[in-house]
Amino acid sequence: MPVLNEERHLRDAVRHILEQEYEGELEVVIALGPSTDRTDEIAAELVRETASNSWARVHTVPNPTGRTPAALNAAIKASRHPVVVRVDGHGMLSPDYIATAVRLLEETGAQNVGGIMHAEGENDWEHAVAAAMTSRIGVGNAAFHTGGQAGPAETVYLGVFRREALEQQGGYNEEFIRAQDWELNFRIREAGGLIWFSPELKVSYRPRPTVRALAKQYKNYGRWRHVVARYHQGSINLRYLAPPTALAAIVAGLVVGAAVTAWGFVVPAGYLAAIALGSVPAGKGLPAKARLRIPVALATMHLSWGWGFLTSPRSLAKKVIASRRPAVLPR
Repeated sequence: MPVLNEERHLRDAVRHILEQEYEGELEVVIALGPSTDRTDEIAAELVRETASNSWARVHTVPNPTGRTPAALNAAIKASRHPVVVRVDGHGMLSPDYIATAVRLLEETGAQNVGGIMHAEGENDWEHAVAAAMTSRIGVGNAAFHTGGQAGPAETVYLGVFRREALEQQGGYNEEFIRAQDWELNFRIREAGGLIWFSPELKVSYRPRPTVRALAKQYKNYGRWRHVVARYHQGSINLRYLAPPTALAAIVAGLVVGAAVTAWGFVVPAGYLAAIALGSVPAGKGLPAKARLRIPVALATMHLSWGWGFLTSPRSLAKKVIASRRPAVLPR
């Protein structure tokens, strides 16, 4: 579990692991980044509270860089079991998550299995973001957001790995500040391994608590998705091109509308109408205040992702490409 400033959710996330309906032995390894809140203190409490457990203990390892892939590699190195479950500090595993994942590893022969990133909010804004993140107008046809049938996949959310697959590939590429899951799963697939998606696996995810935090998150998603596209040509598809295309069209429409003809405003007006209409089914069953915030969440996600994609520097991709790790084939 890589953590950085996770005081709000860390204890709950660990509790969801310790309460798993799983008969085997567990260990929780938390990689501590340079947090500025009470994350380290809470982690230390969890270590003390589980020290006498014979079946599930919490350990910590330092991650001075604060980078997620470095944290994951440090935690994996410090762990000792043949199955490695990746968890985030704001992710809550469903009660049978680990038992189901271990069964699926055996049934499918996969090197990594994963399921649905089930966004759940705790207030009106977070409910709105969760609705946007689980709707097709928000994220397209991504199975790990919206669900789908079990089967082979390019990548999965978080993941439950066979240790041998992680060790064979040398772990995560630490140059990938984001999209490290996709890159690792790409190498596993190149080596002939199977990545398996199953809707049986579900992790409850806590969305970012503010518009600013959500915008930063999605800007980074877009920025690093462009790095991936440059790293692996042919991996891009229409779903990834939609946000930057929409942003470019909206800006062009505003410029034309202001400088040439009012008809230019049809494009941004059409976009606003589309997200307003799309938010109606997405917000079904939510309070009115949450439903009113869904268009804001959708626009923040789309436009921030598009901006990150369009402004992603080639120098970043070149640095990542220079660190390319070829897939290691099994002996």
